[in-house]
Amino acid sequence: MKQAIAGVAPAETAEVTVMTVWASIAAFSSGCLLGRLYKIRWPDVYIFRLGNLIALLSIPYALLLYFWRLMPRLGTRYTLTNRRVVIQTAITAGEQSSIGLGDFDSIEIDVLPGQDWYPAGDLSFRNGGREVFRLKGVSWPEAFRQSCLKSRLAFVSVKEVVQRQTQSRSA
Repeated sequence: MKQAIAGVAPAETAEVTVMTVWASIAAFSSGCLLGRLYKIRWPDVYIFRLGNLIALLSIPYALLLYFWRLMPRLGTRYTLTNRRVVIQTAITAGEQSSIGLGDFDSIEIDVLPGQDWYPAGDLSFRNGGREVFRLKGVSWPEAFRQSCLKSRLAFVSVKEVVQRQTQSRSA
């Protein structure tokens, strides 16, 4: 399909990827545990801290978690399109679940204990104050949150304009 601006298409015409982020190891409960352990600052003598020692000793396990999140059927990535937010399997991009851009009105960031070390957080999509969708362990969650909110605003605004035009033509 030819487009006037590369990557930009009307939502009715085609679904276009806006942004993709991968779940961090903070999406796993054991990843959050590692984050809590890494933050231990005792004894606070220059770089000689218990948290740094634990980080050094846990490198093999942290690498296992890192590559586990990339496994074809087990890993997860989050894709924002011009129509919805999609949870997909890591490599194969098989869809697990999704939420339309018009199906939520706000997004909150929930940083669980241990996620702040990475930095990561869970995105809670809300509609009328009730959680309707959740993305776990999103790296740099504020950037993805802002992109989702801007895409939602564009989607809802265009939808309202089209509805008004349709109503004025039929009147």
